[in-house]
Amino acid sequence: MPEDDHPTTPGGAADGARPLPIHTVEIPPQVQMVTLLGPRDELLRTMERAFPQLEIHVRGNEFHLSGPSAEVALAERTIDELLLVIEGGQPLNRDAVERSIGMLREQTKERPADVLTMNIVSSRGRTIRPKTLNQKHYVDAIDEHTVVFGIGPAGTGKTYLAMAKAVAALQAKQVNRIILTRPAVEAGERLGFLPGTLNDKIDPYLRPLYDALHDMVDPESIPRLMAAGTIEVAPLAYMRGRTLNDAFIILDEAQNTSPEQMKMFLTRLGFGSKMVVTGDVTQVDLPDGTRSGLRVVRDILAGVEDIHFSVLTPQDVVRHRLVGAIVDAYGRWDDQQGETHGQQGRGPRERRRSQ
Repeated sequence: MPEDDHPTTPGGAADGARPLPIHTVEIPPQVQMVTLLGPRDELLRTMERAFPQLEIHVRGNEFHLSGPSAEVALAERTIDELLLVIEGGQPLNRDAVERSIGMLREQTKERPADVLTMNIVSSRGRTIRPKTLNQKHYVDAIDEHTVVFGIGPAGTGKTYLAMAKAVAALQAKQVNRIILTRPAVEAGERLGFLPGTLNDKIDPYLRPLYDALHDMVDPESIPRLMAAGTIEVAPLAYMRGRTLNDAFIILDEAQNTSPEQMKMFLTRLGFGSKMVVTGDVTQVDLPDGTRSGLRVVRDILAGVEDIHFSVLTPQDVVRHRLVGAIVDAYGRWDDQQGETHGQQGRGPRERRRSQ
């Protein structure tokens, strides 16, 4: 980009202080400034909050930056990355700007534009892609390994991205079918107490998988694909005794499996297949005393070749902005409860010693 330095800052310098130079970043004329600044300059305000040491002014198609040289350089790199995102056809929003700046500050190997413009699958004018660096690592791991575990809190895209990879694999004829499964145990519910037939009882537990599927596949074709067995959505119990060849298999809500169920599922793997196991170890709904298969499987399979564990964090939440804050708040509360219970479980001498 063309640039030049001017000798004074927009607001001037304090008495006795040497004025900071102004660095100018010119935006190519083919880029509409509103796509970079956002409606009512929302994205410009996001940049200003992310760079509190800088003065950022926009005149016409130019950014004028003044402040510490390292921050000026980082802001210019941010603008470059955002322009690449726009060039890739991805609309910008506040999250994309904040995540781009975060990646640049962390000096990650991947460029923000490479993460934010990576296409997995497109359907009805909508493209599904990772939105965070950890999500891209997760998607890359699915490409590179036969069995992948996606572990993280709600809203981090564990199941959604796995579903998108499954649909992409089916469209590319890398597999012949998609199998989606979940344990039918949640939030203390028991199937026997629910009204209706067995299918009526099971359907609510599988509904989130149907919802994701409808986002990625033409809804009118789903009944045909399911009738042909190309797409199968079934509770985990239906997997017992089967060998699943040439399939993309997803186990969702895996924290609600027992170690025995987890072993049963993993040993269904057949030739030409790929497995993705997703879950949140902080939301286990199993009866008291039952261990979560997802909590112990990492210790069991550590070091096994072609098995990968991807960990997503509250920073990877891509739902409403409050979801990440809620996950963080519950995590802090759980930690505090653990410390309190630990103190209560000690004798007076042990408590004094730890203080």
